[in-house]
Amino acid sequence: MLRWLALAGASLVGYYVWSKINLWFRERRFKKLVGTEKAPVRSCSYPFGLDLYSIIMWHFGNQTLPEWVRAEYETYGNTYTVSILGSTSIATIEPRNIQAILTSQFKDFGIGPPRIRSFSPLLGRGIFSVDGRSWEHSRALLRPQFNKDQITQLENMEEHIRTMVECIQSQGDGTVVDLQELFFELTIDSATLFLFGESCQVLKHRLNVLRGEINDTPAGNKFASAFDISQRHIINRYRLRDYYYMHNPQEFKDANKTCHDFVDKYVYRAIELHKRGFNTESEKSRKKRYVFLDEIAKETQDPVVLRDALTNILLAGRDTTAGLLSFVFYLLVRHPEVEQKLRAVIKQDFGDKSDADILTFHDLKNCKYLRWVIDETLRLYPTAPSNVRSALEDTTLPLGGGPDGRSPIFVPKGTIIEYSVYAMHRRQDIWGADANWFRPERWGEPRNKGGFGNFEFLPFNGGPRICLGQQFALTEVSYAIVRMFQHFKRFEMAEFDPFLKLNATLTMCVGGKGVLVKCYRD
Repeated sequence: MLRWLALAGASLVGYYVWSKINLWFRERRFKKLVGTEKAPVRSCSYPFGLDLYSIIMWHFGNQTLPEWVRAEYETYGNTYTVSILGSTSIATIEPRNIQAILTSQFKDFGIGPPRIRSFSPLLGRGIFSVDGRSWEHSRALLRPQFNKDQITQLENMEEHIRTMVECIQSQGDGTVVDLQELFFELTIDSATLFLFGESCQVLKHRLNVLRGEINDTPAGNKFASAFDISQRHIINRYRLRDYYYMHNPQEFKDANKTCHDFVDKYVYRAIELHKRGFNTESEKSRKKRYVFLDEIAKETQDPVVLRDALTNILLAGRDTTAGLLSFVFYLLVRHPEVEQKLRAVIKQDFGDKSDADILTFHDLKNCKYLRWVIDETLRLYPTAPSNVRSALEDTTLPLGGGPDGRSPIFVPKGTIIEYSVYAMHRRQDIWGADANWFRPERWGEPRNKGGFGNFEFLPFNGGPRICLGQQFALTEVSYAIVRMFQHFKRFEMAEFDPFLKLNATLTMCVGGKGVLVKCYRD
């Protein structure tokens, strides 16, 4: 027995020594070819970086993780390496590195096995949780659905905006409301109508409760809650890297089942409708309007493929839009001069009447100051504050090596690349000394592009994996802001805590107490 143990130990030591020598030769080859240099190292005090892991989880639990990550870059530089839980990562906020990852060296990088396996219990094999040919197939299935003809259908939102406004008004003028909670309900209602052809009517339920007419919990509310729970567990799984499987609690399994059951109901209904050919009058009426599920069901009748596609789009359509709207109003009530200027612009371009008929996609897109406010919000609080890629083969990044950080660095196969959009958007050498200030006017000024093609501003990712629903989301957000300003003549801050908490799971929204605001009709 001891002999076998000694042999096994010797084999492990031999493999470790061989892997280090092999890595040294590979790195030496790249140094000769392109002049790579080593990046700074973020050291850890405990084996396997357990101290760093515990710090990360503490900040995640206290909703301060994005700011802590930004401070790490200020300490260790714009690109550095770190080892945690037995795997090595490269952290970067260099736009040229990110551009290489997402465009010029796209084939060298994928989202990688740790992310795929961490996300798949909820998202399956959808566009956010696959690589290679599976990703290409998923994107090809979804791309045609996000053309201009569909994103101009603003009437999809109007019914839900009106219900949300009724919810606010029913509580009395100037009553404190959490706009973020309402925005999440608005986007789940509008997303399910767009995707399934039928809204889950979460806002309608809220209105009925406020009127004292009903107090049960509909399926849409249960789904939204389960979706949030699942995302929190997915993040915990991903932070365990190769040990993701160690986090798989029953709550996570139950939340995923709730989400899948909710989506499956619509999937099987759509499949059945296509088999029957839309025979009834209500089905014929449904066929005349655009329904995302009906369109992709023309391409495939596989219920799992349809569910995965819809779950991924729900994540993008609900969470990112609601988070962006929440941050817009969080900032506006803290900067009344910006709110007043935006109100004047909206009145000039769209009028101050509660009339949705005059709002068009073209006019919303061309409202310059409204777009500045949205872009400045996305700069300070990007809805996806960080992202990751994994090297699929030995490769390089353009910057980060050497004493001045200007030399390329060697990236061994399997290395995780983490890039913080949140931290990059606040770099003072790119955005100026006021990089942490909310100042929409900066978007009307010449900015330092530095020759890297706007990759310093990355709210919707870039390259082949750029967000398909970018224009769809911007249109929804613009429309909701204008309609809120038309319905309410004044907004006041109702939360005076100067410390903003950031709830950063797969996407980011305001943490703590949310976005507490007083809305006045007069």
